[in-house]
Amino acid sequence: MTVSVRDVAAAASVSVGTVSNVLNHPDKVAPATVERVLSAIKELGFVRNDAARQLRAGRSRSIGLVVLDVRNPFFTEVARGAEDRAAAEDLTVLLGNSGADGAREAAYLDLFEEQRVHGLLITPLDEELARLERLRRGGTPVVLVDRQAPPGSFSSVAVDDVAGGFLAVRHLLERGRRRIAFVGGPLGIRQVSDRLEGARRAVATVAGAAIEVFPTENLTVPEGHTAGEALQARTPAERPDAVFAANDLLAMGLLQALILRGRLRVPEDMALIGYDDIDFAATAIVPLSSIRQPAALLGRTAVELLLQEASGREAGEPRQVVFRPELVERASTRA
Repeated sequence: MTVSVRDVAAAASVSVGTVSNVLNHPDKVAPATVERVLSAIKELGFVRNDAARQLRAGRSRSIGLVVLDVRNPFFTEVARGAEDRAAAEDLTVLLGNSGADGAREAAYLDLFEEQRVHGLLITPLDEELARLERLRRGGTPVVLVDRQAPPGSFSSVAVDDVAGGFLAVRHLLERGRRRIAFVGGPLGIRQVSDRLEGARRAVATVAGAAIEVFPTENLTVPEGHTAGEALQARTPAERPDAVFAANDLLAMGLLQALILRGRLRVPEDMALIGYDDIDFAATAIVPLSSIRQPAALLGRTAVELLLQEASGREAGEPRQVVFRPELVERASTRA
């Protein structure tokens, strides 16, 4: 049976108010009374309900974070950065994985609203932000993560994915590659479509270069493996001479299929570059070139924006923080 404050008060022969003062303002209570109440707490095994206390105060001490896919180490790093910054303010981060599923995303939004979280960080699945707007009107600050918000809507922190896609494909073109394959999807995910847009812009700068799109159902290693098998099954004349994968998990799957199943040489037969620069990229069977995103910095900055909004220090237009991606060259694209 749950032990209540009333039980502690009865055992210590004091009022409920005195127990509350011992828990929250012990300096206002006589030392002998504090000792008697603490002894009763220990004897009864009382555990204070901080969640209820925080909710009575208006908001919990938790931040909700909803990401697209926790299997992707990039989002793990984003969460770590958010936790580090939140911990400095005595806040905790509650992680939700939408799995790129709209119904699951909506369920997490409902849950975090019910729990009256201190604020919400989210990588939204689509362009429709009306649900987030309703959440904000209800008093919950919202910051978009890894996604640039429309001007004047929400504060956001992101990386310029169009620039990242351009950087990746320009690197391949500078290595003399002309038949580029883009592997990634669903194309409805903003980050994927932006990276493809950047890739197309780079191809347009070089005469004779072309790009072919291989959509995938999600951004995982198995999807990359399937795409790799399809590519290596082509004749040498039909194959691309370079591949830009929309993230490193896809690139890892591609690498497995090309080398282990297709027995193609990377980069001699086909150069390969990924996106995110997760830890596994540097230790792949062929170290993987990638476009680096400052994942932990994204998480820390998102919490900082959220704290500013929650405190009311940042009135006026929402802030848009956009970082520049960085090319990391490794063996998978070197001549």
